[in-house]
Amino acid sequence: MYSSEQDVRPLSQLDSSSLVDILPDLPFWVKNPDYDRVDWLNKFILNMWPYLDKAICETIKSTSQPIFDEYIGKYQIEAIEFEKLSLGTLPPVLQGIKVYETNEKELTMEPAIKWAGNPNIILVLTLYSFPIRIQLVDLQIFAAPRIILKPLVPTFPCFASLVLSLMEKETLKKEVAKLYLWPQTFEIPILDATTGATKKPVGILNVKVVRAFKLLKMDFLGASDPYVKLHLSGERLPAKRTTVKRKNLNPEWNENFKFIVRDPHTQVLELHVYDWDKVGGHDKLGMQLENELSSGHLNGYGKKESGISRNSDDDTLSGAGLLLVTIQGAEDVEGQRHNNPYAEILFRGEKKKTKMMRKTRDPLWNEEFQFMLEEPPLGEKIHIQVMSHRSGFGFRSKESLGHVDIDLTDVVHNGRINDKYHLINSKNGQIHIVIRWKMI
Repeated sequence: MYSSEQDVRPLSQLDSSSLVDILPDLPFWVKNPDYDRVDWLNKFILNMWPYLDKAICETIKSTSQPIFDEYIGKYQIEAIEFEKLSLGTLPPVLQGIKVYETNEKELTMEPAIKWAGNPNIILVLTLYSFPIRIQLVDLQIFAAPRIILKPLVPTFPCFASLVLSLMEKETLKKEVAKLYLWPQTFEIPILDATTGATKKPVGILNVKVVRAFKLLKMDFLGASDPYVKLHLSGERLPAKRTTVKRKNLNPEWNENFKFIVRDPHTQVLELHVYDWDKVGGHDKLGMQLENELSSGHLNGYGKKESGISRNSDDDTLSGAGLLLVTIQGAEDVEGQRHNNPYAEILFRGEKKKTKMMRKTRDPLWNEEFQFMLEEPPLGEKIHIQVMSHRSGFGFRSKESLGHVDIDLTDVVHNGRINDKYHLINSKNGQIHIVIRWKMI
């Protein structure tokens, strides 16, 4: 006797063996709380599938044709072509998606893809003038690939490359799996590698301002109070300046300055001589441009070997270098009176600060600061604090939102750290900092 009625029971009434039987059919977002439900995206793919099918098939044809052409004339092969190429009417289904939080400038996600397709793909191989047809009519795929968009850049589509990797070897057949070294990655360039990237330093320019002769008389009593301002084009840092020599038309300074050079072929060193005035603007006495920043003037980074810049362990622990501090942002910083946060960096008596972000508890700065050092900062700490500044006038215009002291020994040994630090004297505040050490 046959009954068409199905035994439908709630999950709470099923025994363990029944639950195990239906477990493979459950979507990922049900079995794993780390995966998010994306029904809206599945509806979008369903409506777009007829157009995606044609676009993907055209891409497959254009990509495979050069590969087919390489075999024409070999092994008595006369032609290779698609007679029919369609992915069918059933689109893949996303059973959930997992997004990872990292400290790097990238977006990492893992979609769970299930596809029971009905493709119609016929490939015709003409051999000895005899056509051989190979047809694919059934396709079943289950995979959870990792997709990484990196690095994130301020140019549309806001990432420079797409990296795909298959994390679980057992999702593929044995014949296909043995072709991979796990996890196998496949990178697809989207933008030029230099798009949105900041040029890396290539060396340090040492400048010594020695003296000047026969300067103009700009003061009322027939003298001048000269000083020199130095600026390297292409840098957003403020200009550097010598001391002021009072009432002197032939001043001697003998002062040394260092500049970080990123492109010696295009950057120009600007030297401006001014007459200091207590009241009003300073009068310009002259200027000079130096645009030949050849490699002979620079102290370069590291030692070249096989086209890769390397530093030995001994070199890393001695000699001059560049300390690069990037303040990415902060989270949950809260002041008692106002929330206009900015970050201050204090190291070896030098203070630098980011721009102020108004009315936010989660500021994003992404600003880099540079410190030129004669020796590695072994055993030293860098002090970073988050401050808030009241807009307008009033008492207690500044307020500390927390601080952190970071030991730089690990930075010297490892070359780089990238971490989030809990702010001292803050309830939940954190700050995201990247610090790098590069030898000269």
